Amino acid sequence: MPIERSVRDRVLHLDPDGPLMSSSDDTNDLIGDAWANRCDTVAVPVARLDPRFFDLASGLAGTVAQKFVNYRLRLVVVGDITAHEAASRALRDWVRESNRGDHIWFLPDDAALAERLRA
Repeated sequence: MPIERSVRDRVLHLDPDGPLMSSSDDTNDLIGDAWANRCDTVAVPVARLDPRFFDLASGLAGTVAQKFVNYRLRLVVVGDITAHEAASRALRDWVRESNRGDHIWFLPDDAALAERLRA
């Protein structure tokens, strides 16, 4: 998967206008790119995630999240996911719990990410 990205403050930011992250291989490529750029955080716009990511029954979110945790990288999903949360109580609960931790965050925009990283 070609990675359209920029690196700022040890955060790999994916461009919103690129291919979807839709497989384990895409996740591996992204993790490799983060390591190559010495980033500890990867910011992925909602637009870059396969819609199956938000259907927890598909297993895609769990696979992606587990790989990031295993490689000790933070995954940040950036953008509005309210429609997905409205459709799934399980997703809403996972987002709430994830945002309490330090490995997987769901944030509305890059400004919220910058603020959270400063904290």
